[in-house]
Amino acid sequence: MHAAVDSAPAPAPALPFPAVQALAASDMAAVDALIRRRLASDVVLVNQVAEYIIGAGGKRLRPMLTVLAARAAGYRGDAHHQLAAVVEFIHTATLLHDDVVDESDLRRGRATANAAFGNAASVLVGDFLYSRAFQLMVELESMTIQKVLADTTNRIAEGEVLQLLHVRNPDTDEAAYLRVIERKTAVLFAAATQLGGHLAGLGAAGEKALFDYGMALGYAFQIADDVLDYAGDAATLGKNLGDDLAEGKATLPLIHAMAHSAPEIQARLKQIVLDGDADGFPEVLAAIEDCGSLDYSRAVAQQYADAAIDALAALPDSEAKSALAGLAQYALQRAH
Repeated sequence: MHAAVDSAPAPAPALPFPAVQALAASDMAAVDALIRRRLASDVVLVNQVAEYIIGAGGKRLRPMLTVLAARAAGYRGDAHHQLAAVVEFIHTATLLHDDVVDESDLRRGRATANAAFGNAASVLVGDFLYSRAFQLMVELESMTIQKVLADTTNRIAEGEVLQLLHVRNPDTDEAAYLRVIERKTAVLFAAATQLGGHLAGLGAAGEKALFDYGMALGYAFQIADDVLDYAGDAATLGKNLGDDLAEGKATLPLIHAMAHSAPEIQARLKQIVLDGDADGFPEVLAAIEDCGSLDYSRAVAQQYADAAIDALAALPDSEAKSALAGLAQYALQRAH
């Protein structure tokens, strides 16, 4: 007989997304109710714009991560609802500002707030949501929560500026692209999950595991999102295909294609990025297909999703842990 060999902990079993939503439903209902209560302002336009974008729905992925991470860490109180609302307010403020900067006119299948109310209202209500997030944060009376979220919000702002520097920059490479993703997307995922563990008193090692999970998940989610901009269905996505290209943003599929195309095609792709030439979309698609760039990008996203699931090994088994593993898989499988 062979001697027994110690093996690494088995990955957390992953719940399908509908089961994740069902598990988080009661917590998310409480979060939504709190969001609507705390959106209130005696300035009518603030209420109109804030309700317009919050009421647009969406998956509420970031607050869902907060409540599930808290439950996976063993938390039994209700402060995670307020923390989740803070995370959603910060995210929503970034959306309002992003759409103004990107001059976007469609999100989740309907007009963006800036298209409906104008740029000035969108920027100012975004500022309102940031400040309301910090009011809610202070009420939690945790210096750690305040520090993590203050640092995170600052990093997000850096990411916005960093992305602006790469607009219509045909020399953007994969490393630069990943630096933007880290700040624009992954840091808020990581803060959401880390602080869920902090509420539960998980300790430094457990918080680090949840931070690592959130960071890796953020990378996977954004790369998968960028793949959908070239491979998705516009009606399902609720936005126009090729928006990134029209905005002069070189994301991973195009970056890979530019790096692996023949010199004359590479030169043409770079010119399309430089011009923000939406009419060049068919040429870009052809190059991406020829270079296997979508498959490459999906493989990179899969590596990050696998790393997210591996990070959960530090947590005790629970339904909430399986739900977090399920969200890592969902990040890659979703159609919008």
